[in-house]
Amino acid sequence: MKQPDPSEKQEPKPPSGGRGISWFYFFLLGTILWFSIFSNPVTNTREISWTFFQDSLLADQQVEKIVVVNKELAEIYVKKSGTAGSGQAKNTKGLFQLSGGPNYVMTIGSVETFEDKLQRAQTDFSSEDRIDVHYEKRISYINILSWLLPLAIIIFFWIYMIRRMGGGGTGGNPLFNFGKSTPKISEKGTKSSATFNDVAGLKEAKTEVMEVVDFLKNPETYTKLGAKIPKGVMLVGPPGTGKTLMAKAVAGEAGVPFFSISGSEFVEMFVGVGASRVRDLFKRAKDKAPSIIFIDEIDAVGRSRGKVNAFQANDERESTLNQLLTELDGFGPNTGVIVLAATNRPDVLDKALLRPGRFDRHIYLELPTQEERKEIFGVHLRPLKLSKKLDVDLLAKLSPGFSGADIANICNEAALIAARKKKKEVAQSDFMEARDRIIGGIERKSKIISPKEKEIVAHHEAGHAVVSWYLKNVDALVKVSIIPRGKSLGAAWYLPEERQIVTKAQFLDQICAALGGRAAEEIIFDEISSGALDDLEKVTKQAYTMVAYYGLDKEIGPISYYDSTGQNERMFGKPYSEKMAEMIDKEVQELVITAYERTKNLLTEHKEQLEKLAQLLLEKEVVEIEDLERILGKREIEELVENTE
Repeated sequence: MKQPDPSEKQEPKPPSGGRGISWFYFFLLGTILWFSIFSNPVTNTREISWTFFQDSLLADQQVEKIVVVNKELAEIYVKKSGTAGSGQAKNTKGLFQLSGGPNYVMTIGSVETFEDKLQRAQTDFSSEDRIDVHYEKRISYINILSWLLPLAIIIFFWIYMIRRMGGGGTGGNPLFNFGKSTPKISEKGTKSSATFNDVAGLKEAKTEVMEVVDFLKNPETYTKLGAKIPKGVMLVGPPGTGKTLMAKAVAGEAGVPFFSISGSEFVEMFVGVGASRVRDLFKRAKDKAPSIIFIDEIDAVGRSRGKVNAFQANDERESTLNQLLTELDGFGPNTGVIVLAATNRPDVLDKALLRPGRFDRHIYLELPTQEERKEIFGVHLRPLKLSKKLDVDLLAKLSPGFSGADIANICNEAALIAARKKKKEVAQSDFMEARDRIIGGIERKSKIISPKEKEIVAHHEAGHAVVSWYLKNVDALVKVSIIPRGKSLGAAWYLPEERQIVTKAQFLDQICAALGGRAAEEIIFDEISSGALDDLEKVTKQAYTMVAYYGLDKEIGPISYYDSTGQNERMFGKPYSEKMAEMIDKEVQELVITAYERTKNLLTEHKEQLEKLAQLLLEKEVVEIEDLERILGKREIEELVENTE
């Protein structure tokens, strides 16, 4: 057998379906042309009146016969040997002309009147010269086509559009498939781009999920002991912590059919479609068991059924949730179908959805710790060309509170910055610049600031720095800048300490540090500005949190009005009386005023250092930790992080 030569160029095949579409257009064009030509054929026939018929045709005896059609129209045929009247058409034949037809046509009012007038006009004629009148009944196909053809064109166009809408691969008529689910299916043996090696950190979460994967691969290990694998696994955590990535890793590791769908795809404008799609999804999963169903953002369909929906006659979301609850609870033991779901709002989910027997296992994905951030950096640094002096430990230490998505964004932004500077490798300084850009926004050096405003901003930021430097419970200060970033005109950069709990003393020191900028303005200029708006907002919220939530005020006592269930958000009033509200407002005011006076006293004591730092900021715009130590002295409270370039 002759093998095909790879060097020979193969003609590209036309896309399937194009020929059928072109024939449809040709057929439609031909039908329109045929209808336009034959509905108004070009003939020699001329429409005349009774006067012309009587004076020109009957008087000259040129009429051979008359045919009355459907008692409405008289067709007049002229003798071939005779000469036509002054208005007769020529016996010429052109394109699309019909031969053998009548020479003239005339509309008659009624048959009786026409016969009476014709008889009176032929009174002087002999019996041989009298004209024969024939009567015919004809069916006008042109009139039938005039209303049938537009209807046919509409039907053909409708079928064509239906086929175009159904060409997305779902198959069948989409009018009958709107109740079908449209999940992304990963069949058995299909390799996924994500594996458990790509999921850095989250050791406990991976252990629990890998147990589910192991059950699907080796169910006998569990069933022989009488154990039952959880029917549902709920992944809960803040945005960016890796819930969807975990599901992708499960799809790559399990080796079983994986159905992925978003919760919003169940909800449609048609009543009952969501429930129908839930039934179809679980039916397809059972047919291919063992399999996994992953529902992303399940809070779109699994919201709590409460009094909010009581005024609605039929809530589509509620009926979809009811069907989902039925399918989850209707599984037989060990059917091999496991449901994974992800959400970052577990507080709004219905309690019936979270009970054992439906979602038995809840896996909480929290923000990564320092060691976990180091592992995540290791994953996202693989494709980058890095400098040999890069300190990954420092990157992990300088990114507290960052999620996996934030770390991925830092790595990508650092690579973009290095490429913009025409570097051959990504250095430590690029990561620091990327971190500052993500947290504070892009530098706006082109923003015009007057010298007076710049001086106020320098003393404002110096006030934050001095107060935080001398208070032991404030996070370590890394650098101070008066370069505008985003909406801010300056910023003080800290290294937050990872704490699980916060004491009252720590709260108070943080409030004092936030008020340092406003206090510095009052001490130096004896005037205050609007630049402390963001600081005052944070201070007020933090003070109310201390008093009303954490019970850290002596007058209010150990009472908390915090609602972890979110039910109070639907209430129009507050969960406490007006008298208690007055007490809370009074205590918050006293707390903030006391902290402000303490801040002013501290800055007055170190006014000389405040002035030096402000002047250095006006000169350099950015002050690093070495300059801070030179002006303010060595901070012995805790070890500061060296800013490695």
